[in-house]
Amino acid sequence: MDVLPIASLETRVSRLGIVLEPSGDPAELEGVLNPACARARDGKLLLYPRAVGKGNTSRIGIVEGTGGPDSLTFRRAGFALEPEMPYELRDQPGGYGCEDPRVTFVPLLDAYVMAYTAFGPDGPRIAVALSQDGYAWRRLGLVDFSAPGLPCGDDKDAAFFPEPVLSPKGVWSFAFYHRPMLHISAVDGCAAIPIILDMPARDRESTRIAYVPLDAVLADERNLLRVAESALVLEPAHDWGRIKNGGGTPPVRVAEGWMSLFHGVDGQYDPSGKCSGMRYSAGLVIHDAERPDIIRYRSPGPIFAPETADERRGMVNNVVFPTGIDVRPDPRDFDVYYGMADSRIGRIRVELGQSHVAIVPEESAA
Repeated sequence: MDVLPIASLETRVSRLGIVLEPSGDPAELEGVLNPACARARDGKLLLYPRAVGKGNTSRIGIVEGTGGPDSLTFRRAGFALEPEMPYELRDQPGGYGCEDPRVTFVPLLDAYVMAYTAFGPDGPRIAVALSQDGYAWRRLGLVDFSAPGLPCGDDKDAAFFPEPVLSPKGVWSFAFYHRPMLHISAVDGCAAIPIILDMPARDRESTRIAYVPLDAVLADERNLLRVAESALVLEPAHDWGRIKNGGGTPPVRVAEGWMSLFHGVDGQYDPSGKCSGMRYSAGLVIHDAERPDIIRYRSPGPIFAPETADERRGMVNNVVFPTGIDVRPDPRDFDVYYGMADSRIGRIRVELGQSHVAIVPEESAA
């Protein structure tokens, strides 16, 4: 399959400021962050922030955006999900609940699909919920990665593609990002860095795409949980995001293919060269429209990184974490909602310009 790579893509990013910060409600005591984003059937903007209460207990809220595209105000409208299932509850230290949702409207299912991290007794796992209106959600359950050859265990950063795509084996499938985890990266950030960087890039925490056969889901929606294939699509890069990367926003269709923002992680160092933690930045990726395991473009550096005071200081310092995306009237302009230092929610505008296809030399005649 011949897919021409994209050599360059003009991208402009503008910060639009803080959208939400903790209200004083106990449910947001430790932050409001990492929101999903969708449009209700009447066109109203909806955000689904992760609200973190005391002891790192997480719920997924519903927030309505009203007003013009450049004068939005936001109103909390309750919760989409609160921890209640066994896979969302635990009594060990470190918290529990429903974390970091991404929401995609899938026309073929005529439903909103939420992928979120269920943090329960076995650790973080990917769970799925469905909604007809964006307000009332029903859980499908935990994603099943038990098929032979699939990564199975702690996993995060799931976000669905809105349309079926071809899997690497040529099967029409529903697909979603995911990021299997290494326990070493959660032990002690600075101590783990040299160990991780000694690993081959493909063995570090990386963005993958999971595939669920289309026909099985159309026969029974519960099959949306049963993964048949998983492909590594973004290894940690050499110039940035070297420690790990993971999915960010759900993919949206542009002329060049499927576009999304992802996050990449590097060490953060003080002027003396001492490690002070991790730094989360964001890049842009474009996948082939039919075969998303084929990458057409990956930004050579971050398109935005922690710079403002609210991005550099919070519950976790030096974090920008894109999770929600809203298409503007111009189909190459997007508002992206992101977590700011695990404490607040910010918004940026991403404007795509021209892309330039790489020139591939013709093979010399035999």
